[in-house]
Amino acid sequence: MTTPTARLLLRRRTLLAGALSLGAALTALGSAAGRVWAAGGPPVSGCEAWGARAPKSPVTVLTARPQKIIVHHTATDNVTEYGQDRAFALARAMQTYQMDTEGWIDTGQHFTISRGAFVTEGRHGSLAALDTGAQTVEAAHCTGQDTVAIGIENEGTYTAEEPRAEQYATLVDLCTRICLQYGIRPYQIYGHRDFNNTQCPGDRLYGLLPKLRADVAARIGGDATAPGWPVLRTGDVNERVRVLQCLLVQRGAAITPDGSFGPATEGALRAFQTRIGAGIDGVAGNQTWNQLCAPVAQGATGEAVKAVQSRLSALGFPTTADGAFGPGTAARVSAFQGARALPQDGVVDARTWSRLLG
Repeated sequence: MTTPTARLLLRRRTLLAGALSLGAALTALGSAAGRVWAAGGPPVSGCEAWGARAPKSPVTVLTARPQKIIVHHTATDNVTEYGQDRAFALARAMQTYQMDTEGWIDTGQHFTISRGAFVTEGRHGSLAALDTGAQTVEAAHCTGQDTVAIGIENEGTYTAEEPRAEQYATLVDLCTRICLQYGIRPYQIYGHRDFNNTQCPGDRLYGLLPKLRADVAARIGGDATAPGWPVLRTGDVNERVRVLQCLLVQRGAAITPDGSFGPATEGALRAFQTRIGAGIDGVAGNQTWNQLCAPVAQGATGEAVKAVQSRLSALGFPTTADGAFGPGTAARVSAFQGARALPQDGVVDARTWSRLLG
């Protein structure tokens, strides 16, 4: 039986293939037109170089660094056309599909790597933002993460085979450059399915992510181990449930953090999963935690901060659970990080959250 996700992938593949055919006459666009970026990483052909249409409306540029990288596959055929013309035709086809069929203002992802290992800019402004090292272009590649994650599409369908070696090597190069430019740690490289209910980036490419993190870490340093999360469901009663409840309240749920996973908590969780495009099962697992556990740092307030403070106290780092992340909380977080062999920056990122929940 064909699942809804599989039908969506087939639909996307068919429409993109059609757009590629329609755009074949445009493949002679000169690669010298527009900007090619290669500052310490693989060459990236900017939107002008591949003949992008103008966005329907201005893209939003955020004055904040992204927190992670999310890897995708295009769910198109694993073609044997490896030239730059093919990469440019793919970029145009993706923009056509996403603007005309999905109704987005522009291409959804920030960058695309073709089967031939050519890299193109996706959403306008992505290269300029990357150049600054301090800005992010709001995208449309992963529900719940479009303002905080760089999206990289990889041409092909990687459910049953792996990307070409050249394509994978370029993915390593691009991730390395993005991590260095934005200060992203290698363990903050994810697959689309870590956040949304999708097969993307395919079982084989998703299976390569631990190697991708390790290969990037080998170049820039740091621990490549991805965060690990507990699984919580109805009937559980413990402090991890209280953290889950606090994080749901932070996102607008009207529940009381009491540490007991009952019907109200399950209902709030299902509503959250619906809103962020995760699998709707009422169970707190990988997608739920990855979406809920946003970084918390000095200056933050609210239920998420209370959850951090309570867990610190429970784990031997006494902290007043007042919901205000001040210097005292930052010092306790740093001490906890040091005790768990984590970078001592006082910021509760995904790895620190996962250790607090461990």
